[in-house]
Amino acid sequence: MICNKCNRDYPSEYYFKARGVCAECFDAMSHEERQAMHTPSGMRRMTTTAFTIDGYRIVENLGVVRGITVRSRSIFGTIGASLQTLVGGNITLFSELCERTRSEAFEMMLRHAEEMGANAVIGVRYDATEVMDTVSEVLCYGTAVIVQPQTTPQQV
Repeated sequence: MICNKCNRDYPSEYYFKARGVCAECFDAMSHEERQAMHTPSGMRRMTTTAFTIDGYRIVENLGVVRGITVRSRSIFGTIGASLQTLVGGNITLFSELCERTRSEAFEMMLRHAEEMGANAVIGVRYDATEVMDTVSEVLCYGTAVIVQPQTTPQQV
């Protein structure tokens, strides 16, 4: 697959965060560009940890969606992080690795939802497990739904 922005060729769609845009180019986009971008099914990345979305009603529940990624720390990253612990404070090498891993799992979950035809994911959660020493799995999951704007105020 070829990125529409940088024209690099990638072996799989899993290198892409949005339709036709690789993860690296997507990360370099401004907040406004990201918000304006539509994914293949028109999903505008409407997600929540709640089970409802204010102003919308759920018209169809499509089921559980998930994204999973497994990462390991390199020996150099481990040594660098060990040196950072001597100084104290935020261990940026691990923080960055964790953030990239969570983001990748989240994007995979959104792609799964898009494949099912969802325009939102509710009840989003993360789970992490240490598979073996220096190898961790991160799972992001939720419920794929189709929502529509409410036309009348919701009855209580």
